[in-house]
Parts: sequence; C-alpha cells; structure tokens
Amino acid sequence: MADDPQAALKRRVGAEAAALVEDGMVVGLGTGSTANFVIDSLGERWSQGLRFIGIPTSKASEARAKALGIEVASFATHTAIDLTIDGADEIELGTLNLVKGLGGALLREKIVAAASHRMVVVADDRKMVDRLGEHTPVPVEVSPFGWEVSARRLGDLGARVTQRRDRAGTLFVTDGGNMILDCAFGPIEDPAGLETSINAIVGVFECGLFIGRAALALVAGEGGVVRYGLDA
Repeated sequence: MADDPQAALKRRVGAEAAALVEDGMVVGLGTGSTANFVIDSLGERWSQGLRFIGIPTSKASEARAKALGIEVASFATHTAIDLTIDGADEIELGTLNLVKGLGGALLREKIVAAASHRMVVVADDRKMVDRLGEHTPVPVEVSPFGWEVSARRLGDLGARVTQRRDRAGTLFVTDGGNMILDCAFGPIEDPAGLETSINAIVGVFECGLFIGRAALALVAGEGGVVRYGLDA
C-alpha cells in the first residue's frame, strides 16, 4: 500500500538526512516516527556497505536499528558522537530551538544531543512555529516519587500540567522508569529562561525544550525538503 502523504514526506526527509552519515561515524539515532524513517534509510545504506556505530536514544530505536543489522553501542565505549539525527515536535523559525519528547524519550535524547558535535533535526513542515508552545506542551521527565510536588512547581511557572498516559489510559513510563508531565504553557516568550527554570525544580530530570542544540533542520513539504540553519 502506498504511503499516505505525511508518511511520504517523512520518508523523503529521512533519506536526505541519512545521506549525511559517513563511514566511521558515531551516530545518534533519534526516536519517533520521522526518526524511524532515518533509521530505515540508514539500514538500506548499511546493506550497501556503509559502516558506522549507532547510539540509540530509546529501546525502540535500538531494536529497529539492530533488526536492520546496524551496529549499536553505548556511552560505555563511545562518549562523543559525530552526528545525531532526531525528530522534533516543534521547531522555532529563526532559532531552531525545539520542543521534543512527545515520543517519551526526551531525557535520553537530550543526553545524546549534548554529547554530539552536530545535531540535525528532521520533520515535516507542520512542525514549524513562530514560537515554541503554540501547539505542543513541553514534556517534563520527573521522578515518580514526589511527582505531585514537581507538578505544583511547574504549575507555579504557568503550566497546565497533565500526567502522560497511553491510549489505554495507563500511566506512561519512560525507558528509565520515570514519569512524564505534559506542561502546556502556550506560546513561550523566553524558551531558554523557561528551560533553566524547569530544570531547577527538584525531581525534574529534564525538559523537552532543546535550546541551541540543533545546527540544521531538514523540513519536508509538498515542494520538497527545505534546509534551515547555519550550515543549510
């Protein structure tokens, strides 16, 4: 069956991002529907002889990469990453600041992003916004113990806070055994300041504001793939 239009866009941008990977690289493998297309394209390149080491940001991405024969490793053997390719839930025009984490892997994604020399974001054009928070809550990964206190402090910052649950209504648990609180702030005037304030709350492990992390965004639309960034 043919791809639906959005899947076709994601497949296109995933292939273009995968083309950035070179032999011998250590590559951060993102999580989410668009990142899955990147991993699939990398699997095709692997079958054609490309060799690199993948550092997955989630158990799901690790399983997908391994199923395609891609060699994966951890920070135990590779503490620096040449290139990370990951998706985003919102991309702010003009800054490439991001909201990430609707897929539930934000803590691992930010650890990988922080260890990377270069981060490339892949998305379709629905993810572009004038201000972060316009359409998407900010996910915050918190300790299950005392999450109520963390939620109250997030509310004090102006958020409408809800616990993340799956479609069946079961409480969502991250790969690290933590909870996610989805925090709706509305359009965010100072993303960097808000990131600092959220991460200062005791019980918070990380938030889904990725400020100054991305060097390049590959954004797919009906007209093709548009590049945004310093090295676009």
